[in-house]
Amino acid sequence: MHMFLRLSRKMVRMRKSVLATTTVLFVLLSATIAYMIEPDTFTHWFNALYWVLTTMATVGYGDYFMKSIAGKIFTVFLYIFGIGLLSLIISKIVDSMGEYNRRRGAGKLKYVGQDHIIIINWSKKAHYAIDELFASHPEIDVVIIDQLEKHPYDHPQVHYVNGDPTKDETLLQAEISTARSAIIFADSRIDDASLVDGKSLLVASSVERLASHVHTTVEIMLENHIKNFHHVHVNEFVLSHDAISRLAVRSALNEGNNDVLAQLLNRQYGEDIYHVPTEPGWRTYGEAFQALLVEGATLISDRNDMTINRKLSEPMPAEAKLFVICDPETHIRLINKD
Repeated sequence: MHMFLRLSRKMVRMRKSVLATTTVLFVLLSATIAYMIEPDTFTHWFNALYWVLTTMATVGYGDYFMKSIAGKIFTVFLYIFGIGLLSLIISKIVDSMGEYNRRRGAGKLKYVGQDHIIIINWSKKAHYAIDELFASHPEIDVVIIDQLEKHPYDHPQVHYVNGDPTKDETLLQAEISTARSAIIFADSRIDDASLVDGKSLLVASSVERLASHVHTTVEIMLENHIKNFHHVHVNEFVLSHDAISRLAVRSALNEGNNDVLAQLLNRQYGEDIYHVPTEPGWRTYGEAFQALLVEGATLISDRNDMTINRKLSEPMPAEAKLFVICDPETHIRLINKD
């Protein structure tokens, strides 16, 4: 009994890989011994293997069983050690699953994937941003980077990385090099707006240094800080309070204006802004405008140039990037045209 207890303690402390190898070898050796003891009972080694597995799993169909004294002694041995070994393996698997869930919830696991969206700094705005992402792209993966103790958005396609986003190891754990884009939200836990933008600048610098190809959008608290971000090549800026102030003023001066803007800002409601591919036959903006209008889409801009409706007769450059207002069904039809 003392030897059995010592062996049990050693098995419990075994590494998972060693325990798995030991189990496989134990099963194969047991099947070989069983077949050697009673070859007439099993007629084939595979039948002995089948009997060992059903015995260890406590299934015991009874289609094969040992008849000799030696065979019955070996069966008792399997009851004691084989079932215990299999139970230990199962408990290790359950513990591993529990440990995986604990580490995932604590943000300690590295993300494995590509073409994902990275959300840096958690807040209500980040929560709404993820909701909006899933509304428009249900299949996309999202990685959140923050220093919260617990995963803030429990969803199978949302991975959480707990760490300082200004540090390389945190960004690498989020697979920044294979990301589609990164959105850096202002850290709402910092009171001073200048310090908030300072932290955002550090994060943007780290992202640019590690993955300059990743499209980066940064929320900025103070407009006069935008010039400080230009040297890190941030792609887009969002002024934190600018949009709310402008929407409030437009609502006061032009009744119903906000309903139109709400449709454009929310993919779950009404029309939206989409990028559409150009066609070789479109020589001018006017030809593109008319062709898209027939399809149910309204051409509004070439990149950030929203004055193209006043120059419809001008030639459209080959590198034009056109944006339209339409519904999701029309957009799908346009991008899938031959």
